[in-house]
Amino acid sequence: MTTHTQVAIIGAGPSGLLLSQILHLNGIDSIVLERKTRAYVEGRVRAGIMEQGAVDMMRQANAAERLDRECLTHDGIEIALDGRRQRISFQDLVGTPVTVYGQAEMTKDLAIVRLTAGGDIRYEATDVSLHGLETDRPRVRFVKDGAAEEITADFVAGCDGFHGVSRHSIPADKLVTFERVYPFAWLGMMAEVPPPSDELIYARHERGFALCSMRSRTRSRHYIQVSPDEPLEDWSEDRIWQEIAIRIGDPRFEILETGPLIEKSLTPMRSFVCETMRFGRLFLAGDAAHIVPPTGAKGLNLAAGDIHYLSEGLIEFYAGGQTAKLDRYAAQALARVWKAQRFSWWMTSLLHNFDAAEGFQNRIHRAELEYTLSSRAAQTALAENYVGLPY
Repeated sequence: MTTHTQVAIIGAGPSGLLLSQILHLNGIDSIVLERKTRAYVEGRVRAGIMEQGAVDMMRQANAAERLDRECLTHDGIEIALDGRRQRISFQDLVGTPVTVYGQAEMTKDLAIVRLTAGGDIRYEATDVSLHGLETDRPRVRFVKDGAAEEITADFVAGCDGFHGVSRHSIPADKLVTFERVYPFAWLGMMAEVPPPSDELIYARHERGFALCSMRSRTRSRHYIQVSPDEPLEDWSEDRIWQEIAIRIGDPRFEILETGPLIEKSLTPMRSFVCETMRFGRLFLAGDAAHIVPPTGAKGLNLAAGDIHYLSEGLIEFYAGGQTAKLDRYAAQALARVWKAQRFSWWMTSLLHNFDAAEGFQNRIHRAELEYTLSSRAAQTALAENYVGLPY
């Protein structure tokens, strides 16, 4: 069976659903294909920090009712160096906060508004393949409920993540990519206990990096730097809590409340950019095109920026046949992507311990962090990038 739509969207994560909803509100049809189940997509533990631009995109999509009701607004962060904590005030330095709201919650909200509006989201669509991307009628083939199907479209949006089919459908000789793999990983954990502070705590310690974050006033999300090949079974709950406490400077657990873990995972750290964000009628967005280390909280926010530029281009095309914004899509998105990559690399370098052999580099990074904590100008640059550069 063959179906036609104006925009075929691969991936029902936040970027794919956000694009579909914004297009819908502008009278543009789309079909969203997702390899996983809805429950799996909505249950993935991901980012929790939203820039104002991402919040505004949710409001533009009429999907921010619960976000506005339940989110936490943070006017700054704390940075600990060897246990000594110092606050960086975003409100004082740049006058802009960030919003704490889990990516999984954002995905749930977008799925509800799309399905309520009659949106076509096809979960558990397997064996997806893209064809004719350099023609004016690309095709998407897939299997749903055991039956082979095909969608023809004017455009294809690849919002299916780093391991998705979209980027891999571009010929290798057309791809321009850059990658940096870091020599450490994050051990992340979630617990139903209040966070130790009203704002995030980033820590650099001789034992490694730590981050105390949250998803709500009663749910904590914490991370510690470990080796990328670290066996998870070596980290008991007691050991994790103890290590977090030491690294943030709370060895007597005066502020850190502990409790049973509800999730534990290992996240490798890498930077990746695919500069081929457009190939014919295929446009890549979000993790399909770029990955940042999570230190700077930019992954979800870069995806929202991509959707801002891409949706503007598609809206312009269907309003009057103009392609100027679509033609500028990759250049506009990449300008923002590389700035975010720079900031994420900088934050990662300042706060993590590299191999002992990198003694000079480690000392330079520590000196840079000490300078940042002593300089209002340096803190302003940090705050400006953390809260998000404008679209």
